[in-house]
Amino acid sequence: MPHSSPTEPAVARDIATLRQALSSDLDGYPQKIAQERYLIVLSGLPGTGKSHFANELSQRIPVLIVGSDRMRKALVAKPKYNPGEHTRVFSDCHQLIEDLLQEGYRVVFDASNLTDGFRHTLFDIAEKTETPLSIIWFTAPIDLVRRRLDARAAGLSIDSYSDADWQIHCRLRPGEEPINRPHLMVDSSQDISPVVDQVVGLINSANGRPD
Repeated sequence: MPHSSPTEPAVARDIATLRQALSSDLDGYPQKIAQERYLIVLSGLPGTGKSHFANELSQRIPVLIVGSDRMRKALVAKPKYNPGEHTRVFSDCHQLIEDLLQEGYRVVFDASNLTDGFRHTLFDIAEKTETPLSIIWFTAPIDLVRRRLDARAAGLSIDSYSDADWQIHCRLRPGEEPINRPHLMVDSSQDISPVVDQVVGLINSANGRPD
């Protein structure tokens, strides 16, 4: 993704910071699957189970998880969650994802990705890098979502990166846009393993590997 010349040094510094945050994941990535690039885009409101799914998938098959919440906290010591910060975080994440795909990694982008605008940027990156792509839309019953977010706010959640609470969920909900292209669907109140299996199969198939 091109950037105007005045911002390039700042972007380069940000990308270096994000790579440092992912250093242990990059170091542990198996060389035997180098150049088996794949992009999995997660889409859904806070509390719908995206991070849990990403972690379950990573237990089944090597992937790099680029989480917007984790990346935000690598860039900003005390996030303010304002529009300028949001633009910076997602622009940097998109550039990082493009770079990682060019290098042959399998990437999971764990972020809300609620609108066509955000998703189409990722679709364009996949096309530019000639990368197979799957997008997964997440949902869950609203009472379950609220219990999850209340537990997170109380410090009872294993998710150590996201600060999204029930108030943020309610603020974001009206802006969620339908995905107007083929995608997988996960109701995280149900068994997610069939969709995990399906994604593993898609990744293996794209790279000529048996399921």
